[in-house]
Amino acid sequence: MEKIQHSHVEVRGLKLHVAQINVSGKKAVMFLHGFPEIWYTWRHQMIAAANAGYRAISIDFRGYGLSEQPAEPENATFKDVVDDVIGLLDSLGINKAFIVGKDFGSMPSYLVAAVHPERVIGVITLGVPFLIPGPSAIQNHLLPEGFYVTRWQDPGRAEADFGRFDVKTVIRNIYLLFSGSEVPIASEGQEIMDLYDPSTPLPPWFSEEVLSVYASLYEKSGFRFALRVPNR
Repeated sequence: MEKIQHSHVEVRGLKLHVAQINVSGKKAVMFLHGFPEIWYTWRHQMIAAANAGYRAISIDFRGYGLSEQPAEPENATFKDVVDDVIGLLDSLGINKAFIVGKDFGSMPSYLVAAVHPERVIGVITLGVPFLIPGPSAIQNHLLPEGFYVTRWQDPGRAEADFGRFDVKTVIRNIYLLFSGSEVPIASEGQEIMDLYDPSTPLPPWFSEEVLSVYASLYEKSGFRFALRVPNR
């Protein structure tokens, strides 16, 4: 990972953390992370893209990791992260790019392509289908009340649930819960973190070292913005 370069780029009044490799590549690929992910999620894909000749870019969204927090995160929307992507392309002097999004990073990927098609070569997404933006987008999927998406829409609930643990434990719990073969559903009176079994080992693709990197970045940013965008 020593070839990946790190910097902060001012975009719309905030300094966003940007990781890049092969900055002289003729075409750019911008990777957009999900939750509870970060620029680091894409480290292997960045190197593969760079080896194929592309300029590979991975960012921490505003309010995440090493990027600055907005003054009023409770008022943030997906439009903020869409505008940040376009502002970052402008700041880096990139006219058009491939956009790759995973989890909630898929949403700004779709929206950038829809609103600014002239800036996009192509879009790749993982995990989330295209949804028409709006307050009913999630509810229309008839998710059960005990599913995390539904639970975390309730202001203050996830904050109280997460607040019982240190950041590293929260990250560990989420990855273990959501990487199983069954979707975790909390029963009445349970919170999402209550579903965690501390005897469950980390999967082979998620080592203690990797967990520590994620935890250190979320210790820096906290969950305040993340529980607004994407969860509310």
